[in-house]
Formats: sequence, C-alpha cells, structure tokens
Amino acid sequence: MKDILERPSRRRRDEFLAAVSRSRKLHGHWATPPRTVEAFEAYLKRLEQSASVGHWVRTEANELAGVININEIVRGTFCSGYLGYYAFVPHHEQGYMAAGLRAVISHAFRRLRLHRLEANIQPDNVASLYLVQRLGFRKEGFSPRYLKVARRWRDHERWALTAEEWASQKKVVR
Repeated sequence: MKDILERPSRRRRDEFLAAVSRSRKLHGHWATPPRTVEAFEAYLKRLEQSASVGHWVRTEANELAGVININEIVRGTFCSGYLGYYAFVPHHEQGYMAAGLRAVISHAFRRLRLHRLEANIQPDNVASLYLVQRLGFRKEGFSPRYLKVARRWRDHERWALTAEEWASQKKVVR
C-alpha cells in the first residue's frame, strides 16, 4: 500500500476510539492511548505542537491498524525524538506496524531532518522489541522505573537509531 500513513484528525475520531476500546487487552500495561473524547482532543492538540508528529497506520481497506507518534522532538544540536506506537486489533501482527514504522523513520530522517530516534520499550513487550531490532535499532541501555504507563512506573529498554545507521542499511533489509 503506497499511502499507509495518515495524519490524525477528528474525521475518524469514533473509529479511533472504537479501535482503542477493542484493543485494550492487546495494549495491556504497554500503552495508554486516548480512550475518551476529551483525551482524544488532547491528543490532537498535542500533535499541533512542533515537538510532536503523529501518524495513523492504515490497512489496504483504509481501516486503522495502529498509531505511530514522534514525541518530545528537540531541534538544535540534538535533532532527536522519541517514538511511541501501538497496533489495533484485529490488525496487529500482520506487518502493518513494520511498514508504517519504516515510513515514519524515513520521513523523520529525510523530511523532518532528525538525526536520532529513540524507542523506549518495556522488557516484556516481545513484539515491540522484535520490531525495532528488525528495523536496525540498537539497544543502548536499561532504565528502571523509566516511564509511567498505565498508572505505574515501569522499567524500559532504550533502543536508538541514527540517520546514518538508517541510510547505511541495505534496501533488502527494509
């Protein structure tokens, strides 16, 4: 699918909230997406800021398969951002998030001119760890009680990728 990414908007709010609702078990303690109209509006407002960029991942049938955000973008000598992403049931484990993340990474390095992306992942989120490894991220470390997710401070592994590393990967890998 050529245009796998879509910019988040109010137009698909009800579809988004329904996808979040049916995906609660999948998200577990790994992600806390907006679950109410108010939280959805706050999410869109945050994406209007220059420090955040949001993308929805779509299926060939134009259904929402997941979300990929770049948060806390810092410019200047750092030129970095933090990835946050989650899939929606029933489209998880079907390659949509890998394809979407490839597109977001390319956009981040080529269009946004970022130098580095970081993904912070809970150690028991095996699918997410596998995804970033497949895309060439390298593990930089472990941070105990790093982020508050689902109302608890949780340990995270820090994975990163630079623009040079992305560019040097063979096209076959992508």
